[in-house]
Parts: sequence; C-alpha cells; structure tokens
Amino acid sequence: MATQHGASNTTGVLVLSPSETASLLDPDRLRQALAGAMVDVSAGRASIPSRIAAEVDERDALLVAMPGYLPSEDGLAAKLVTLFPHNAGTAWPTHQAVIVVFDATTGAPAALIDGTSVTAARTAAGSALATDLLARRDARVLAILGTGAQARSHAHAVTRVRSFEEIRVCGRDRDRTQQIAEELTSTLGRAVVAVEGFDRACGGADVICATTHSPDPVVRRASLAPGAHVTSVGYNTAGREVDSDTVRDALVVVESRAAVLAAPPSGANDIRIPIQDGLITEEHISAEIGELVAGTKPGRTSDDQITLYKSVGIAAQDVAAATMVLTEARIRGIGTHVDL
Repeated sequence: MATQHGASNTTGVLVLSPSETASLLDPDRLRQALAGAMVDVSAGRASIPSRIAAEVDERDALLVAMPGYLPSEDGLAAKLVTLFPHNAGTAWPTHQAVIVVFDATTGAPAALIDGTSVTAARTAAGSALATDLLARRDARVLAILGTGAQARSHAHAVTRVRSFEEIRVCGRDRDRTQQIAEELTSTLGRAVVAVEGFDRACGGADVICATTHSPDPVVRRASLAPGAHVTSVGYNTAGREVDSDTVRDALVVVESRAAVLAAPPSGANDIRIPIQDGLITEEHISAEIGELVAGTKPGRTSDDQITLYKSVGIAAQDVAAATMVLTEARIRGIGTHVDL
C-alpha cells in the first residue's frame, strides 16, 4: 500500500521519483555536503568498503554495489548502479542506479531514491569542488570532453565556481557534439561551442572536464597549456582517458588513495598504469580532496602548475547526497511512503 507523503505520515519507506530526487539536488548545497564528506573520508571517520561488481560480459557492462556510512551526517546508504556503455546514444542512460537509505540507529530502510540523478549530480559537484580548490582563479576557458549525462551535469556544476568566457564541448560523434552544444547554450544561457578533436578542445583550455568512457586517452600532455586543471571522471576497465605523461607532470588529487589504487572495479587505470610502468610511485598522489578542504595538504603552488583531479566515485559521496535529499524531502513533504 502506498500513501502520499504528508507532515503527519512518517511510516513506511519514502520513495522519491527521478524528478523529485533531481528537484532536491541543489548544486551549491551538494558541493558543500561533499566537502564535509570528503573531510570525513580523509580523516578515517567514514566506512566505505571497496565496491564490488557483477560483470555482464555480453554487454561489456557492470552491476556495482556501493555501501557507505558517514557518522558525522548520521548517513547510512547503499547504491546499486549499472554501467552499460552500449546505451550511449539510445533512450537509456549509460549509468542507472537506485539508492536505499537506512536509519543509522535502527538499520531500518528509510528511503528509496533515484540514484541516476544522484550519480550525475554528485560526480559533477565533486568536480566543481576540486575545480574551486585547484583551478586558477582567472580560469576563462572550459572544455567539456564527452556528450553524455556527465558532460551536461559538469557544464552546469563547474560553471558555478569560475566565470568562464569560453565553453567548448567535444565528443567523437559530430552530430551529438553539436546537439549538446546547442542544448547547453540554451540551458546555461551562454554560447557553448562544438569543437572537433579532443586535442583541439584541450588546447589553451584552463579547465578540462573529461567525462568519457574512452579506453584511449582523450587528455594528452602535449595538448595541455601551462596551468591547466584537469578533472577526469571517466571509467573503462579496458583503458583510461588521461595519458601517463599528464599524470607524471601533474599535481594529482583523488577522493581516496585506497579507492584509486584498488583493483577493478574500484580503481583508476589512469593512475595505476603509470605506476606499473615505473613513471611514478604511489607517493605521486599529492593529496585527497578532503585534505585540501581541511587545509592539511596544499593544492596548486604556481600559476603554471598542471593539476589533475582523478575521480572514481566513492560511496561517501552517494551517502552525503542521499542524506541531503532525504532531509530536504521530509522538510518539503515530497515523495510517497510505501509499506514494504
């Protein structure tokens, strides 16, 4: 039996639809929530075990489980997310997810939340946080690599922390690149230019957001201008989207050292490959993003320094986002209660 949420109805599991969930994901509040969560991760207060995955070989796909606990937020949740790369260009997103939030005192299920919108928003909010901490204050040119949901969410999130004069978007498919450029021009209220070729898109850019599923690097050191900041959120077990020379020459910041260095499906080939090739060591990772927020580690030290934020997405971000969404839903009386 389902009943509409109301101020006096607090029984059952609160179910939030995709549109309801998205309406509660305020980008600035989410960025602040992630900052706190990342501090907890770096301080060792959060419980975020390595994610596990079932492989759907026929579709080159994954079903990933990501549980987490944030004691400072009293947040306990688990996300189930699928990565189906062949969905690109179809009616189905490449990433689809649900999040179950539990009461951290009793363990009772409290809410079922759309995880697809949360994943897009929290990943972009993490990139915006890293951009705010690492990009030059005078950054003027933004390049978005990719044409999917993360490209859209990054364009909206990252433009909130810097005043860009030029925004570029680049993908492998010319028609889809032009389509997203026109879409973002409308939604952002400023011109977004479709650029052909990843090297050209990166050339002279102050901030680059790589949001692809490419097995081959789309960010190459030879294309980067001095002082560029790169955010990379793409994941592909068959490769990487940032080349080894970029990683070697950059100040590298991650969400979690343990998560980035872990074996698939939790790690980042972008970092592991140059380590395996002997170009860098694990100590080349300069800081976790939570250490930058807390001020225990430095970030950029010069205007010419290249900085790289490599994100693999960790459960603490989902827990922080879901807890924020659930709190706001209860305040605003949004959602439907279902007796399980």
